[in-house]
Amino acid sequence: MFKSSKTLITKNAVVYILAIICCMLWGSAYPCIKIGYNLLGITSNDTASQILFAGVRFTLTGVLTILIFSIINKRFLIPHKKSWVNIGKLGLVQTIVQYLFFYIGLSNTTAAKSSIIGGISPFVAIMIACFMYKQEKFTKSKLFGSLFGFAGIIVINMDFIKLKTSMTLTGEGFILISSVASAMSSSMIKNYSEQENPVVLSGYQFLLGGAIMTAVGFIMGGTLNLINKNAILILLYLALLSAIAYSLWSILLKYNSVSKVTIFGFMIPIFGVILSAMLLKESKEALNLQSLLSLLMVCLGIIIINKFQSVAPTDVTD
Repeated sequence: MFKSSKTLITKNAVVYILAIICCMLWGSAYPCIKIGYNLLGITSNDTASQILFAGVRFTLTGVLTILIFSIINKRFLIPHKKSWVNIGKLGLVQTIVQYLFFYIGLSNTTAAKSSIIGGISPFVAIMIACFMYKQEKFTKSKLFGSLFGFAGIIVINMDFIKLKTSMTLTGEGFILISSVASAMSSSMIKNYSEQENPVVLSGYQFLLGGAIMTAVGFIMGGTLNLINKNAILILLYLALLSAIAYSLWSILLKYNSVSKVTIFGFMIPIFGVILSAMLLKESKEALNLQSLLSLLMVCLGIIIINKFQSVAPTDVTD
């Protein structure tokens, strides 16, 4: 399926459309998780229930990913035996570490601020691809673009009147750690998908990572009050958005360079801020001058990288 679609999936228009769809879905996760916390009665200090919520979500994500794409492929998707080690590594980084810190961090800060901090992920992904995995060259445009991005993260966490940072370890700090894990997973998927179907990697790492988080959250005493119909709908939506977004993102990473794909991560904070303002009534937080300046700097950094580099599709095979 993917081999026959290689030419199509590397066309700029297709990459742009699919990447933006992924980022819109991910951006909507920020306010939806906050809404889920409210509907389920999960407080900021109830770490066990936060982990359980994330675990159930990603277990469902794994199941949905495997079932949906098995139907599309007209066969049940099963990973190769040699792929289980890579699936375990991905499950640890992309699901357990990324979302363990994300869910706890999001409960201790606003969705708008979290979405902007999450904008650092594309820059970190480029650094990892260039220096850790040697998948591409590091250029001046990537350097200056990254500096703008880091500056944007600093701006959103500065109280200019008191001249001190408002960043906390368990809030914005955990969101930052989550973003680094997300960035690292992009290069991992790029490497691992050379030997395995990227959707198989995505589905099974979610299933494995989600099951582990569910068990941990349950053992710690976490509970989910799923009597509320809206809470169930939010949980299903979060599971479905991850199944769709991560599967599409993994396919894009298989057939394109990391920079070409992850550069669109700047759309995540844009959608996150807009949707947070709309759904959570965080307009004061999301649309003030400080937040808008930070968002502008993050976006400008990615525009610099995108405008002054030319990345050719990576030649990979199934």
